[in-house]
Amino acid sequence: MAGATGEVMSKAVDIRPQPGYQLKSLASPADIVIGGASAGVGKTFSLLLEPLRHIQNPDFRAVCFRRTSPQIRAGGGLWDTSMGLYPLTSAKPRESRLEWEWQSGARVAFRHLQYEKDKLEWQGSQVPLILWDELTHFSESMFFYLLTRNRSDCGVRPYVRATCNPDPESWVATLIAWWIDQETGFPIPERDGVIRYFTKAGADYIWGDTFEEVVEKGWWFLEPLLAEFNLPAEVFVKSITFISGRLVDNQALLSKDPAYLANLLAQDEETVMQLFKGNWKVVISDRDIYEYQSFVGMFVNQYAVDTQGRYITADIALQGSDKFIVGVWYGMELVDILIMPKSNGREVVDAIKGLAATHKVPNHHIAYDNDGVGGFIGGEGGFIEGARPFHNGGSPLEVPNAEGKPEKENYENLKTQCYYRSGLNVADGKYRISERVANMMYDTKMTVRQRFMYERKAIKRAPKDTDGKLKLIKKEEMKVKLGGESPDILDMFMIRELFNIVPPLRQLKVY
Repeated sequence: MAGATGEVMSKAVDIRPQPGYQLKSLASPADIVIGGASAGVGKTFSLLLEPLRHIQNPDFRAVCFRRTSPQIRAGGGLWDTSMGLYPLTSAKPRESRLEWEWQSGARVAFRHLQYEKDKLEWQGSQVPLILWDELTHFSESMFFYLLTRNRSDCGVRPYVRATCNPDPESWVATLIAWWIDQETGFPIPERDGVIRYFTKAGADYIWGDTFEEVVEKGWWFLEPLLAEFNLPAEVFVKSITFISGRLVDNQALLSKDPAYLANLLAQDEETVMQLFKGNWKVVISDRDIYEYQSFVGMFVNQYAVDTQGRYITADIALQGSDKFIVGVWYGMELVDILIMPKSNGREVVDAIKGLAATHKVPNHHIAYDNDGVGGFIGGEGGFIEGARPFHNGGSPLEVPNAEGKPEKENYENLKTQCYYRSGLNVADGKYRISERVANMMYDTKMTVRQRFMYERKAIKRAPKDTDGKLKLIKKEEMKVKLGGESPDILDMFMIRELFNIVPPLRQLKVY
């Protein structure tokens, strides 16, 4: 069983990487290696192989990070994969601590960094080898703060290894831009594995093809630091490379589970481009409700948006595949979010009431999806009296025309009206999503920002029928684009438009 679990030959154990991505990433001498290969090439296995070269060193320590603890323990994840590998090297697990220890005393630990403040727990630490599994799940500040902990007195040169799937909107995409063709989104073959050098002056990168070039370019920044701390320039200048790979590199997986390829190819076009073909470019369509660059702008624009008034919007789901999502708004900025994979009626009500109390949101500034299970929340006799129901299939609401007279817009229903208007307001830069919310985890696979970007591709205009009304594609088609899931987070998001259409202090008429 080569590559995926190592080779076992009689009583001897021969553990080796497979040719291609695994071998190339393990052979690189760069301080930082980022593997941004396609899904299924064995990136996690490569990370776990890396510490094995040092297990005879009693003082060696390595830490492998995932964003949350459940991700570490998930089937096929770090801990699960390590259980098939490390016992072959006589390592002993400490499952309660998520650590492995070898007879020499060398250790590898698995840890999470769920919140930005968690990075501070590593203050004063020395970690010769830092491993990042799914680097795009972490913030840029997490990565570079932990880089200051990448120190060693055990004889092992400090270094970093990281993996990720392509994420066009992430800070990682900016970091590795030199290795990616910015027109096609594909890695540039002749640059694959080529080492470059950089340092950071605050938020600015200083790049060079050689160590000396970076020192020369950044001397204005480096000279006072080197003089003050009596340190060599090597401390501040890092070598880095990016290595790509394709699923065909992992023959062990394909021979064991050939259906994995079919599963990848069954996804929508954008997912196939990213996870199968390793493409770092987003797919743009003229049918998109949310224009790509404007949508990205909600996370990165520096200007302030209107923050007057406090609101809550909720997409309600109980036991089932959909998620129950509640967003808290200060004006047009999403400042807090609650995501529950499964919930009962009491949990839904308590969650909304709790957020309303924390953020001082009045009941009439709470809007919720009233279709299906949401009906028990508000209205007369409801658990949150005065909260506003949102009927997806209801008639479009009246808005003032050019003469100031109320007029119904030409949309199929209220949901379509709010999505279209939401798209226009995003394009006008009126929405913002706070960094804290963006960096939270949506589930074990995506951050909230990544989930927003993922669902964006499913919200598209439908062709007009003979009635000439503006429409969205059907929910069934949206779910096909999202692998069977609903656009739960964007359903919560578009409900915010209700308070832009209806004056906040006027009771909503139910159509």
